[in-house]
Amino acid sequence: MADIDPLKLLEPAATRVRDPVTGRSVWLAQMIRHPKMRENTLHFDLVFDTGHSPEDRKAIAEALKANLKGLGWDGSVKALFAGALPDPNAPQRTNRPQVAESKSDPVPGMSGPGMAPHGGPIELKQLPGVKHIIAVASGKGGVGKSTVASNLAVGLARRGFSVGLLDADIYGPSVPTMMSVSQRPMVDRPTRRILPVENHGVRCMSMGLLVESDQAMIWRGPMVMGAVRQFLQDTDWSETDYLVIDLPPGTGDAQLTLIKAVQLAGALIVTTPQDVAIADAVRGISMFRKLDVPLLGLVENMSWYPLPDGTRDPVFGEGGGKRTADKFDTELLAQIPLQTSIRQGGDDGLPVVLGENPTAEAFLALADRVAAMLPVDA
Repeated sequence: MADIDPLKLLEPAATRVRDPVTGRSVWLAQMIRHPKMRENTLHFDLVFDTGHSPEDRKAIAEALKANLKGLGWDGSVKALFAGALPDPNAPQRTNRPQVAESKSDPVPGMSGPGMAPHGGPIELKQLPGVKHIIAVASGKGGVGKSTVASNLAVGLARRGFSVGLLDADIYGPSVPTMMSVSQRPMVDRPTRRILPVENHGVRCMSMGLLVESDQAMIWRGPMVMGAVRQFLQDTDWSETDYLVIDLPPGTGDAQLTLIKAVQLAGALIVTTPQDVAIADAVRGISMFRKLDVPLLGLVENMSWYPLPDGTRDPVFGEGGGKRTADKFDTELLAQIPLQTSIRQGGDDGLPVVLGENPTAEAFLALADRVAAMLPVDA
């Protein structure tokens, strides 16, 4: 057993355990020290401070042992508690920090009781080395938002830009499938920052890379907010021209966390032409405008189905994207047809924009338009 690297066992296990004091993973909080292997036993120190209650210490150690077992380690685990002893006079810390609601919140619910993310209040921070951050959003699910986000990211990479793709949909991550990435992200030991996984010239980060594909994320809002912040601020996005963020549908915790954590260069709203999708897209437009995020425009997906005779069948209606763009004085950036090749490319992890066909050209034109609106200085 001496030839087993203890760090390779501990890193994925500790990355999945959140420290309730710092809000970071136990691995990024540097709580794992002096790992070593002795015969069939993995030894390491768990470094705590006075803010960790006895219950915290026990829960973290048990979670680490369970994760190690789940990852295939069948040996013994000896975790030695180190660091400062818990302060018996410290006030009882709750799992849900209470934050006073701000009367200046542009939309209700951005703060207030129960709204604090794990790790404390979110602070607006610049992401070192990132020139433009673009949110791809939709008012409802099923309109192809992740398809647009992944093809936009790959299209920008094809044009020679340095691109990152962050999957902020904690409950239903799609980026691992659509970008054909599955390896677990590593952590740069000197900086303790997560290193994204790369494919098709795009660096990717997703909750789907940290958990098993069939594992449900049964999390409340504060945990989601903490994870989104960690993906943004604890991941190495340096030397990135465009960071494309694939948001979950709707106007909830992930969207508000993103807007409070980083300065967005702009947002794209994805919709289909049908009235029910347009109604939800309008809510997304309203959210971004209330929060002073520039609206780059709309992308109308599934605009028509091309028939063999060259005509078009407007399966989901016609003209909804253009009418909405005109109403809100913004631009209809692209109209993407409903085609089997787009769906097949997403399922196979080969975005259609990688090809040489009219649909690929439509996504490349979208990438060109976004790059023109948000130029990168040489």
